[in-house]
Amino acid sequence: MIVRDFNKIVKDEKDRVVSDANWTSVRMLLANDGMGFSFHITFLETGSEHTFHYKNHFESVYCMQGKGSITDLATGETHEITPGVMYALDQHDKHTVRAEEELVLACCFNPPVTGTEVHQADGSYAPAEELAD
Repeated sequence: MIVRDFNKIVKDEKDRVVSDANWTSVRMLLANDGMGFSFHITFLETGSEHTFHYKNHFESVYCMQGKGSITDLATGETHEITPGVMYALDQHDKHTVRAEEELVLACCFNPPVTGTEVHQADGSYAPAEELAD
């Protein structure tokens, strides 16, 4: 059984806290935990906009707090994000997320991230096997 405390991770395990332009992700589960997915609590700052394209991962996201929107860049369709809304990028969808208020999101990635990923220029994470090189 794996039991982790979000507050202890933030305080004592800085290697599990990843930040980039206007977002922070607390990595609760990573690839080396052996679960087949990773689980993160992610914070998007108020007024921020993020374009991602997870070509090598599937992601599902559940909104716990805040208000924003997600736009599917292939179709132009935009959906509101509020507490209780979940979206799943089941087609490796290129998308833009906008945070009208700080968004607090629970995110799962498959395959799991290792914790060392950074977004590439196209908004994706490299496949895990490329990180090992």
